[in-house]
Amino acid sequence: MTSAGMIMVIATVTVIHMITTMNTRMARMSTPTPMIMIMTTSMTRIAAMITAMTTIMAIHMIMRTAMRTRTNMTETAGLPLLVWLSPSFPVGAFAYSHGLEWAVEAGDINNAATCESWISDLLVHGSGYNDAIIMAAAHRAITIRDRAALGEVAELAVAMQPSSERHLEATAQGNAFLTAARAAWEVPSLAFLKSAWDGDIAYPVAVGALSAGHDIPLSTTLDAFLLAFSATLVSAAVRLGPIGQTDAQRILAALMPTIRKMAILASTSTLDDLGSAAFRSDLASLRHETQYTRLFRS
Repeated sequence: MTSAGMIMVIATVTVIHMITTMNTRMARMSTPTPMIMIMTTSMTRIAAMITAMTTIMAIHMIMRTAMRTRTNMTETAGLPLLVWLSPSFPVGAFAYSHGLEWAVEAGDINNAATCESWISDLLVHGSGYNDAIIMAAAHRAITIRDRAALGEVAELAVAMQPSSERHLEATAQGNAFLTAARAAWEVPSLAFLKSAWDGDIAYPVAVGALSAGHDIPLSTTLDAFLLAFSATLVSAAVRLGPIGQTDAQRILAALMPTIRKMAILASTSTLDDLGSAAFRSDLASLRHETQYTRLFRS
């Protein structure tokens, strides 16, 4: 309780004590004097006012505490995402380049500028944006408990992969993500996903289902998901050689506005907004299947 609140309480108790004393004296007097009656009436009114003010202050304090609690919960709600989308989470993301390995060999990516442009195109026109839409749709379906919509999203996410290696990348990571989540982060939403679709699970659907199950806001999840998507590709580029560690950080810093913009856009998009114009990336994933020397599985 604040100092002002304590003072109000003390004042209320003091006035009530004074009223009680006057009432006792009045009871002992055969005919109370007008002055005592006036003072008693005034004190009663003052006590009522102070009590009302104290009640208002108490309600205000409760509301402030509740708002502070909700703010703290909102600020920390996305904390598990730092675990789920980190390189240490056992989904094997380090083994996939999303076709970027072929793009490096073909010369499409040969420095920081071309690497940034490639990833930016995926975020705006290609698989990055599509995955964000899929993840958002899965998140919403879990939130409103729409089993039919969730099954549709899960099936579509697997079917829309443009090559066998991209299919492997999406489903191997998705299935691995769910295995780790069920072992350590189990929530009813994962069983609900299983009841809606019993086949392979694409990675964005798995992330969306777990995030919704833990009541993590969609906007927070989309920001983290697209950042992790970009960071994985930047990491692959570092290992393939066209950029170094410093360039990697510059690229991620430069991509932040695009990541935020596409996360906001995906949060209001539907499955009708799916589509891709990043044909070179799709071709890269196909060409990578027969690439002679490879470090990555895609």
